[in-house]
Amino acid sequence: MRLRTPLALLGAAVLVFAGPPLLTAGSGSGTGTQIPGLRFMVPNTPGGGYDITARTAAKNAEDAGLTHNIEVFNLPGAGGTVGLTRLVSEHGNGKLAMSMGLGVVGAVRSNDAPRTLGDTTPIARLTEEQDVVVVAKDSPYETIDDLIGAWKEDPGKLPVGGGSSPGGPDHLAPMLMAKAAGIPPKQVNYIPFDGGGELLASILGDKVAFGVSGVGEYLDQIKAGELRLLAVTGPERVEGLDAPTLTEAGYDVNFTNWRGIVAPPGLNDAEREKLVRLVEELHGSDEWRTSMEQNGWDDAFLTGEKFGAFLDAEDKRVVSVLKELGL
Repeated sequence: MRLRTPLALLGAAVLVFAGPPLLTAGSGSGTGTQIPGLRFMVPNTPGGGYDITARTAAKNAEDAGLTHNIEVFNLPGAGGTVGLTRLVSEHGNGKLAMSMGLGVVGAVRSNDAPRTLGDTTPIARLTEEQDVVVVAKDSPYETIDDLIGAWKEDPGKLPVGGGSSPGGPDHLAPMLMAKAAGIPPKQVNYIPFDGGGELLASILGDKVAFGVSGVGEYLDQIKAGELRLLAVTGPERVEGLDAPTLTEAGYDVNFTNWRGIVAPPGLNDAEREKLVRLVEELHGSDEWRTSMEQNGWDDAFLTGEKFGAFLDAEDKRVVSVLKELGL
């Protein structure tokens, strides 16, 4: 099964990417992408996929001269729904955007959140990426078959960690793995963390048996040998990484995650179009293309009303998959 799935934002840290204060020819003034005072919210802790995507997008936009002095800040809580509630309360604020993705779609459902993504202004879906199944470097599990074999013996004693709430990508991927391996999903001991940064510490500290997260979040740790990569969840192997797909290993799972950007409700046409134009110019920049390649992200660009329709479909898809899994 393939669940096609774009970004995770004051509580923990504030990082400002500061670019040149003066506009020059070709610096975005001609394309109408300058948004003075633009703030980018990440609805979970630093180090996760939403955080990495937001900070990368901000830096790339500034390096490409599209806009300047973007503030990126984190407002974690409840799988992203604390940030979502804050975003919706900023009605008519054309200088605020939020990084989000499938995890927020799931968190809205699992937390029975008072606000949904239908209350926001859709801007763009940016990327799609595979999840990775990883263990600490000193883990006894050398292969995905080693892990699944031990998991099947006693599912409750092998906790799996993910950087999203139930219904999010890091929850759905191991649940689909369990089903494919013949493990009842209700027996899985899933431990949610508020982003990939918190999850990483628990994997390295042996507080979970294995973790599932986006490839771009743990690429550095995998290449440095701190994490052992056992498998990837998508349709093809990830270039540069030595690990099979789950399907290749004999488990019928084909799963990808996505990330994007939404803005507060109540924007006028000019404000909405300016945000969309900024993201369109970012998408076409050399800086963004380089970052996508470095992070193992696939292009999944979709804007405006089409992205809004995609969000509606994803909400229905999450409900359907959770029912299929008996959750």
